[in-house]
Amino acid sequence: MALAEIPLCIWRKRSQTFDFRGQTIRYWTAGQGEPLLLIHGFPSASWDWHYLWQPLAQRYRVIACDMLGFGDSAKPVNHEYSLLEQADLQQALLAQLGVEQPVHLLAHDYGDSVAQELLARHYDSQIQIASCVFLNGGLFPETHRPVLMQKLLLSPLGWMIGRAFSRDGLVKSFHQIFGPQTLPTESEMDDFWSLIESNNGPRVMHKLIGYIPERRVQRDRWVAAMQRGEVPLRVIDGEVDPISGAHMVARYRELIPNPDAVLLSGIGHYPQIEAPCQVLKHYLAFRDQQMLPPLKVACS
Repeated sequence: MALAEIPLCIWRKRSQTFDFRGQTIRYWTAGQGEPLLLIHGFPSASWDWHYLWQPLAQRYRVIACDMLGFGDSAKPVNHEYSLLEQADLQQALLAQLGVEQPVHLLAHDYGDSVAQELLARHYDSQIQIASCVFLNGGLFPETHRPVLMQKLLLSPLGWMIGRAFSRDGLVKSFHQIFGPQTLPTESEMDDFWSLIESNNGPRVMHKLIGYIPERRVQRDRWVAAMQRGEVPLRVIDGEVDPISGAHMVARYRELIPNPDAVLLSGIGHYPQIEAPCQVLKHYLAFRDQQMLPPLKVACS
């Protein structure tokens, strides 16, 4: 059964705001129960989660924000964007909402890196993470395969490329990374573009793309945190994603002890948009698995 979408116009009306270091951040929260923090990717926004929002809110207290430089949040031009600051933002949002118990994470793409940082901070006793599920993202810099637009944004001409970025460019990029049978509709492309264009977003895209070299700097710390094995982890990954698809999962299985990874056949880089029912099924199964009592072994 298909999951009901939340139209972007409705999604925007449900947002709230808070101040983060002098910048206005848009956020959403719904439901009750254990806190579940949803962390979106590049170059989109928290609306990426709209298919999963209501079903997850029936079981958990779901929380999400448009990170600094994304969606309908502030996009300051004279700012050095950092994944570490985005992790600070997530912690500030939890503090704003009075969340003190351990937090579950569900992240995608750029958000995977923010979640990796939060996981590392868990082991530094700066936050309590109860579990973490990654959707398609560059968990390992050595397996990340950026598309042409990302490479251009990283170049010395990135500031020009970003300012010239258009809906047509977004369509071209998304058609490269979605599954062949799950391409976004024209209406969805309008909504994705609306969120990127909001607050003159193309002016900061070349600054946001700095997350790619930042991942290389933090790689060993983040991989070590994933290898600790004390926080339950799962990867749910669109197999045909050229950026972080099956090849990334193969590396995950090489490096992570007792790896828990699910590959979605025919699905690309945005599984929560392309196959939300499958993502929901595998996410809930993961969470239910954590609630099972440990097996008792009889000895004779």
